[in-house]
Amino acid sequence: MQAILNVAFPIFGVILAGYLAGRWRILGGEATAALNAFVSYFALPVLFFGTLARTPVQAVLDPALLGGFGLAVLATFVVGMITTRLVSRGGLAAMSLQGIASSWGNVGYMGVPLCLAAFGEAGLPPAMLSVIVTAVISMVFGVMLIELEVAAGHGPIRTFFRAAFNVARNPLPLSIGFGIVASWIGLPVPAPVEKWIDLLGAAAAPCALFAIGLFLSDKSIKSGLAEAGLATLIKLLLQPLLAALILPAFVDIRSVPGQVALLMAALPTAANAFVLAKQFDLSVEQNTAAVLLSTAFSVITVSALLVWLRVS
Repeated sequence: MQAILNVAFPIFGVILAGYLAGRWRILGGEATAALNAFVSYFALPVLFFGTLARTPVQAVLDPALLGGFGLAVLATFVVGMITTRLVSRGGLAAMSLQGIASSWGNVGYMGVPLCLAAFGEAGLPPAMLSVIVTAVISMVFGVMLIELEVAAGHGPIRTFFRAAFNVARNPLPLSIGFGIVASWIGLPVPAPVEKWIDLLGAAAAPCALFAIGLFLSDKSIKSGLAEAGLATLIKLLLQPLLAALILPAFVDIRSVPGQVALLMAALPTAANAFVLAKQFDLSVEQNTAAVLLSTAFSVITVSALLVWLRVS
């Protein structure tokens, strides 16, 4: 009960507050876009950079954790693709979007605040490594496969670099990269800058969670429940199960990095799945439903995992 009351309840409580604010139109119609922009371009990047710039590189770039978590994400991506092929006979683009919905957890907006609440500052470096792994596998690989069908004729090399560029210009991976470089070269952070980083970074967790609620408040489930249900099962049950089986071969599952990786694997589908579906105008209903369903059921599954891990 301590895990639920001390960690899960505050996290999902802030999401619920954002959802109610959106449903009741308290903040106006532009609130979701404005808060998302603040979180994506200011609060989270500053938190990522500030934490990593003050953390030894070897504590972040853990090859064992990268390999174990990456295998779990990649496996669920492939399983998600196969389910779409079997259920709806979808093409490569639809299969890739299902793979993204099945493997891309909400590691940035939900995962980082959750790990911060559960493990304190020690949970941030492995959480950020999970952000990198998820972005590379689900975004670069996923978008590349979508582009191969949607933009047929451009060639696989050009398609790959286009997808890689989309990740590279994203402020979250970009801030992680700059933070690692700053740590590697030993860049000193002046006291006033450090205070500014701490002040702005402190807004990242609550604002990110509130933004999730705002995003969900104007979405509804109309169709695509079969594929969305499969994506939810794969994301919330299969990915953490695979992580629990794979990670012990790479890291100590009872260590903070091991527990962070397990939590990250158990997170619901990220809103990026909906954003990409909307961008390519493919499987929009299925991906919307996957985000909503997985977020709703993650209240139970994430809470259960926190209890199992004895996080208090």
